[in-house]
Amino acid sequence: MPSIWTDIATQATDFRRRLHRAPELTWQEHATAGAIRTQLDHLGIPWRACAGTGTVARLAPGANGRHIALRADIDALPIDELTGSDWASGTPGIMHACGHDGHTATLLAVARWLKTCEDHLFGPVTLLFQPAEEGGHGAREMIHDGALEGVDWVFGWHNWPAIPFGQAVCPDGPVMGANGIFEIQLKGSGGHASQPEACRDPVLAGSALVQDLQQIVSRRLAPQAAAVVSVTTFEAGGAITAIPDSARLAGSVRVGRNEDRDAVAEYLEQIAKSVAATYRVEARVTFTPRYYATDNHAEAAAHYRGALGRVLGADWHDTSLPVPIMASEDFSYYLREVPGAFALIGADDGLGHHEPCHSPRYDFNDRLIDPVGRLFADLVGAAVEPDKD
Repeated sequence: MPSIWTDIATQATDFRRRLHRAPELTWQEHATAGAIRTQLDHLGIPWRACAGTGTVARLAPGANGRHIALRADIDALPIDELTGSDWASGTPGIMHACGHDGHTATLLAVARWLKTCEDHLFGPVTLLFQPAEEGGHGAREMIHDGALEGVDWVFGWHNWPAIPFGQAVCPDGPVMGANGIFEIQLKGSGGHASQPEACRDPVLAGSALVQDLQQIVSRRLAPQAAAVVSVTTFEAGGAITAIPDSARLAGSVRVGRNEDRDAVAEYLEQIAKSVAATYRVEARVTFTPRYYATDNHAEAAAHYRGALGRVLGADWHDTSLPVPIMASEDFSYYLREVPGAFALIGADDGLGHHEPCHSPRYDFNDRLIDPVGRLFADLVGAAVEPDKD
């Protein structure tokens, strides 16, 4: 006879695949929220809506010990799926390309397990089913709506295909970087392609600017600083025989420390204005900060690492992945409010789960539901007993 936990993990896998077939974008997760809330109702776990499509559920509210929150994100991405799986997205142009369906299903598995031992929990446990992680600042809005009320510690995770299955990283300090986006508008004076001397060419200026912006990382920041400046958009003109009046550059900034993001924003402005003056065009720079660095608190991270060792074994720590990685997470908002920690947990089992997040060929590794569910249960002092019937 399968154990209670084995049955829970199997049900969670089925639920994950149902979510994968019906992905919803940031702040549009209405059906997803409904499915989560129905599951909680079936379990008899009280919940409330939070930040619209978010859900906050709580177990053992009267327990006297440390109050721990566990978080899952629920939104999908505007990407056409190319996995060809039996549970592939049924919504053209939208897919769970980051594994949030798996994060959600895993937290529901934990909810089901904790309900079986709720009377023995040493402290309250809050479950955060958060919308809008993909650039929508969902964590910030959950906090504004009281999601962390009474919470002492908060924990989260992300599946990571670049780490071998069975291993993880959970350092003290930054585990994921801060980010921001920039846009640079170049205004020149267009004209006939045969008369460049009569024009002030924004394409030429933009080309030089793309090169010079790389000096920020190589010459403006210390070699020890983790940083990326990527120009991802260059738009100008449309007529082959005409030099345009204007050009637009845009891109992404990733840094390991929040203070470096502010410095990069200042350097962007300086370099853009200097290059523009050289090429006799005007530059207008807009920099928009997005997420802070995901910065683990030492005591909570040590607690997390203890659970990782108990669940994944002595060799759990992946030493090949440099941290902080330059991807960003709005879990950082929670860590600015209360102590906690975030882990990256390996998905690559050699069975096709090496595709990176945000790839159209990515799919969540369902084998993670079992160990990560047991990990979260351990974090709140309710270790899974696999043979319990």
